[in-house]
Amino acid sequence: MKKQIWANLNSIDTVKEFVAVASQMSCEIDVCSGRYVVDGKSILGLFSIDLSNPVEVVVQGTPEEIEQFDQMSKRFQVEAKN
Repeated sequence: MKKQIWANLNSIDTVKEFVAVASQMSCEIDVCSGRYVVDGKSILGLFSIDLSNPVEVVVQGTPEEIEQFDQMSKRFQVEAKN
């Protein structure tokens, strides 16, 4: 199963917190900015993309894993871009 959310990761502390949450998960978490896709569990990967605007987060896993990540990442989530 796959779920797409939008997240605001525009500060160093927010990126650290996001990586800490993502690293607790066994599912796959990708962060997309423009045409670039990086591993959501990689702090270096996240700092290599443009974080000045909300980024797309794609979570792939079981429904239970996706729900758990969704709950743990609420503080980073923003409304979907139009």
